[in-house]
Amino acid sequence: MIGKFLGLVTALSFSVLGFSQTNISKIAFGSCGSQDSPLPIFDVVVKHKPDLFIFLGDNLYGDTRNMEDLKEDYATLAAKPTFQNLKKNVPIIATWDDHDYGKNDAGRHYPFKAESKEIFLDFFNEPKDSERRKHEGIYTSYMYETNGKKLQVILVDNRTFRDDLKPYTGQFSRDKRYFYNLDYAPHTDTTKTFLGEEQWKWLEGELSKPADIRIIGSGTQFGIEFNGYEAWANMPHEQKRFLNLIKKTRANGVIFITGDVHYAEISKLTEPDLYPIYDVTSSGLSSTWKFACPNNNRIEGPIMENHFGLITIDWNAVSPKVKMEIWDVKDNQRIEKTVELSEISF
Repeated sequence: MIGKFLGLVTALSFSVLGFSQTNISKIAFGSCGSQDSPLPIFDVVVKHKPDLFIFLGDNLYGDTRNMEDLKEDYATLAAKPTFQNLKKNVPIIATWDDHDYGKNDAGRHYPFKAESKEIFLDFFNEPKDSERRKHEGIYTSYMYETNGKKLQVILVDNRTFRDDLKPYTGQFSRDKRYFYNLDYAPHTDTTKTFLGEEQWKWLEGELSKPADIRIIGSGTQFGIEFNGYEAWANMPHEQKRFLNLIKKTRANGVIFITGDVHYAEISKLTEPDLYPIYDVTSSGLSSTWKFACPNNNRIEGPIMENHFGLITIDWNAVSPKVKMEIWDVKDNQRIEKTVELSEISF
């Protein structure tokens, strides 16, 4: 199986090499796709001719301690005709979430995170001398330029360094919105970390770089309120730290793209002394869920059918416009929300 895996990686290299690194105006993204599905959504993505596709995690469902099984899962994904079509026509970048990291809801204690990292990076054809291979975790960033304007894409790693979440023990039992079984409660211990100090330091440096629009990819949702499942809201002090870092660095144009929950929505997070933070969740390349969790920050959605997300930037406008969309597997537009860069700037 190792030979099969390496052969497919060579034949289906997923680096952005060979594609133009300029004039990026249309970015597709998604998460939660099973290697055992035919994944017809990828053919729909290709029809929209995006300049870039971002995998946000749960790019396959591995959930294993056997690295040979994980390689086999990647090989199964790579062999999909729809996946090959996507790779042939669209440059791809990626981060991970729990199921491709190795275990459901796992954090820093997953014992095979170093091994699964190397499999991930090899599969996505990360250069051998890449900085991504030199530090722990898979966080990384990209900078693209169009008409003198800069687009920064930051992909965080919310698995390698994350402390365990706090188990739910009935804290919200009287809240009628939670009609389902909750897994977690918000941490009150502010020493618990989502990203780890090394990644936080790196992130501050990235947000300090000049850029007009910044797309931040996170496997788990950032802008939602607490819902009892995995999200940044389980560590509110870390969510607040991120918002404070945006303020500190005066980073304009931040938009989050996230996954994990098996449905789509747009959330809008408001914070004093900060422009609105939008979080476009696209989760359901092949996965589905039976209900959408309560979320008072939701302004669009939920969309429960399989779908992908699309961000289109009009760089020619005096104040560049950012259009956020969700398209379903039948190629129907389900969500559209447009903001001007001036609305998400200091």
